[in-house]
Amino acid sequence: MKTTLEMPDAIFRQAKARAAEQGIPLREFVTQAVAEKLTNSPRSGDKPWMKVAGGLRHLRKESARLRRIVEEEFETIEPEDRQ
Repeated sequence: MKTTLEMPDAIFRQAKARAAEQGIPLREFVTQAVAEKLTNSPRSGDKPWMKVAGGLRHLRKESARLRRIVEEEFETIEPEDRQ
């Protein structure tokens, strides 16, 4: 399929130079780059932060415990009954 792309001149020059270094046509370089981006980028429903934060699930109970302690301590400092 043929298409027209607009990109900044500096990016175009870098892409053309990199394609030449690899000995491939610019169209093949761009096709590979787009294919790589499609493979490696998260989908709209994916949560890329889960790769990092998802590994902390085991701390959920500890976080809840610490939250209760903090709330109890604040209750002794500023009781709710105070009027």
